[in-house]
Amino acid sequence: MKNMADRYNPQEVESQVYQWWESSGFFKSEDQSTKPPFSIILPPPNVTGFLHLGHALDHTIQDLLIRWKRMSGFNTMWLPGTDHAGIATQTVVEKELKKKNITRHQLGREKFVDEVWKWKNEYGDRIYRQMRRLGDSCDWERATFTLDEGVSNAVRKVFVTLYNKNSIYKGLKVVNWSGPLETAISDLEVEYQQVKGGMYHINYPVDGTDQFLTVATTRPETMLGDTALCVHPEDERYKALIGKTVTVPLINRKIKIIADTYVDREFGSGVVKITPAHDFNDYKIGKTHNLEFINILTKKCELNENAGPYQGLKVAEARKKVLEDLKALNLLVKEEPHIHSVGHCSRSGAVVEPFLSEQWFMKMQDLAVPAKRVVESGTLRFEPESWTKVYLHWMNIIEDWCISRQLWWGHRIPAWHCNTCSKHTVSESTPAVCGHCQSKDIKQEDDVLDTWFSSALWAFSTMGWPSEDSKSVETQKTFYPTNYLVTGHDIIFFWVARMIMMGLEFKKDVPFRTVYIHGLVRDSQGRKMSKSLGNSVDPIDMIEKYGADALRFSFLAHLFSGKDFKFSEQRVEGYRNFMNKVWNASRFVLTNLQDFQVPSEGLKAMPAKTHLSVFDQWIITKLADTEKRVSDALEHERFSDAATALYQFIWNQFCDWYIEFTKPIMNSSSVDEKYATQLVMAHVLNRTLRLLHPFCPFITEEIYKSLPLKSEACIIDLYPTIENDRELLSFSSPQAELEVDVVKEVITAIRNIRGENRISPAVKLNVRLGVVHDDVQKILSHNRSAIMTLARLENMEIGEDGNLMKCAVAPVAVGDARVKVIIPLEGLVDFNEEIKRIQKTIEKLEKDVTLLSNKLSNEKFVQNADEDVVAADRVLLQQSKEQVVSLRESLTRFQ
Repeated sequence: MKNMADRYNPQEVESQVYQWWESSGFFKSEDQSTKPPFSIILPPPNVTGFLHLGHALDHTIQDLLIRWKRMSGFNTMWLPGTDHAGIATQTVVEKELKKKNITRHQLGREKFVDEVWKWKNEYGDRIYRQMRRLGDSCDWERATFTLDEGVSNAVRKVFVTLYNKNSIYKGLKVVNWSGPLETAISDLEVEYQQVKGGMYHINYPVDGTDQFLTVATTRPETMLGDTALCVHPEDERYKALIGKTVTVPLINRKIKIIADTYVDREFGSGVVKITPAHDFNDYKIGKTHNLEFINILTKKCELNENAGPYQGLKVAEARKKVLEDLKALNLLVKEEPHIHSVGHCSRSGAVVEPFLSEQWFMKMQDLAVPAKRVVESGTLRFEPESWTKVYLHWMNIIEDWCISRQLWWGHRIPAWHCNTCSKHTVSESTPAVCGHCQSKDIKQEDDVLDTWFSSALWAFSTMGWPSEDSKSVETQKTFYPTNYLVTGHDIIFFWVARMIMMGLEFKKDVPFRTVYIHGLVRDSQGRKMSKSLGNSVDPIDMIEKYGADALRFSFLAHLFSGKDFKFSEQRVEGYRNFMNKVWNASRFVLTNLQDFQVPSEGLKAMPAKTHLSVFDQWIITKLADTEKRVSDALEHERFSDAATALYQFIWNQFCDWYIEFTKPIMNSSSVDEKYATQLVMAHVLNRTLRLLHPFCPFITEEIYKSLPLKSEACIIDLYPTIENDRELLSFSSPQAELEVDVVKEVITAIRNIRGENRISPAVKLNVRLGVVHDDVQKILSHNRSAIMTLARLENMEIGEDGNLMKCAVAPVAVGDARVKVIIPLEGLVDFNEEIKRIQKTIEKLEKDVTLLSNKLSNEKFVQNADEDVVAADRVLLQQSKEQVVSLRESLTRFQ
């Protein structure tokens, strides 16, 4: 047996253990194996990124599943990768170049892309190093980057296939546009912020009359692109005006008054301005009514030639000037302060403008039909199930996807424009001539594909598709579909849904069987973590301070299905203490095993039943219960239940009680009894470490190396279950469990009375144990020595209750067994002082009961508060009521 250090030092242990795992090949998966496969594809973090708490939570769940399944005999494949993250990476590199006063346009496309690759090669593995710090047991040999050649082949194949099926087309539509980046951006890159703006009421003169129609808008500058005013067809106020024209103020363009049920006649004046080139809803109205589309912005989001005298102004400047000019013409009826939600580009911080632009789009409705069906049929399930409805709702309202971006970094669209016939040649390989007219005057599209395009193929492009070489075919045959996708709810639509559609289209099967959705990580007050609030936490700092295992366990012990996770450093610190407890208890056990003769059968060696103490049988029974609870919880993705079961077993049963109960046996003269207990201790510690390993891999592996009974490594040892651990668990005994639980609760009650009455631990107590049934009396008599020692007693009587005056009394109930713990307090406490203290405590508790009762009878609180907060308050209320009853009984006895 290897000696353990006095104290657990995560910084020393973690890197050594991880290097050993990796160099030993424990993370590797086999394309051909007799073991059943289990696979997870890591959601690829941005190559620019640092590991944040969201990643840490996400990865901890995946690593738990992978380690559990690896230990359960599966051929596990956890495939890591990083995303080229078009906008994010291009922005980072442009900022670096800016420091040298260089722009990407000065470099040109080819040299700029070279610069990005240089940056990627220098910094791209940073997040992999951080993942190793967390303990991610990925198959690193399979690591994939979204611009690797294999993935690029998959991207081109999918694009060309869908284009040939008329599912991809180029068209003019309104998109989210970032002026500083000069590109379309996805909805996920639009962050909405509450902005103090204005609601402006503008008069439009009705042509040929002295009437005006008043329109309210938050974006008055967009009136320069208006091509209609719209009213409800049944609005009596305006029926006579439908079909007439108004003049757009400032630029004097005549536009029609049209009617559409889209207009809410109850809102404002019931008249809406229609700017089809700069509003998503207006775009649809424009298409329906065949309106003119007038784009008033340049790609930099400055006003263009269609804005007349406002050309060249930025949007904010144009807004100010338009309002001034409207005032001068008495056409600005009123302006009101108005707080509204405005989209901002997450990369540049600029306001996102709806912008009419020629882009490439993918038709989604046909692809969505089978993607809905697999979820409705249960072929693919969401956990928690509530996300199924959200997913299906999104799929029912799905629109065509803008897949092009005006960037240089990314998958360049495999389409070549012909300057002779103006048609596109779309091809997986670079064509020499136009596919339509054979002209050589062709040029590849400048745009690249949305990053989410390559991400949508991630489940199979990472396994070699579309290559038909034997390795790729075997990998897909073994590991596709994957078992789990673990992700946050914010990307169900952007990524999960698209992966399902692409998997069904190109692999004719779902990409994963289960989508496990976890909540987002927030601070301890439930606020979103952000730099501006100063509440961001770096997981690497937490690992440096408390160790990776403490951070991992803090996630897993408080992970409630689908709910946002409130992060607390104090909690991580608490679990660091738990790690110390595990370490110290293991050291103590190993000290007691110094003279233990390791049997030649090793782990197969079992104790003789006749030599087992009741405490040995008790801990084995508790172990059986823990193995059952942990397996059941893991099978049903109740990770916090599994973590809690382990915590309670290790801290409350193994460390606090079993080790204490067996100390006398370790000093016993009975060699056989001592050996049996040593063997049980060795077995239970071995299984405890194996059970805990997927949650806390580093500390368990380090302790495991020192065990007398072990296999090659904890990471590949068998995960204990009641099915595969029958031999040891056959020593379980419900009677032993009852017996020791009664003893444990009696000792706890005595300790509680000592604490409540502030009696020094040095004072040995006289105790009466009031018992009615003979079988309970026998249990207490058999365990007199353990109770006397652990409760620090002078004398212990077992029998009738006797006189309870001037006594502290605590009832104990375990199953059907009942014991009354009675401690005479005469000479130990000042009864007058004690009565005052009890009365004060009762007063405080009664106030608490009133407050909690009012709180819990408030329907709004119960509906809006977190379920765990409400549940905790209900428990506290019940406990407070019980304490009041108990203290009143004490008052009666003390007076």
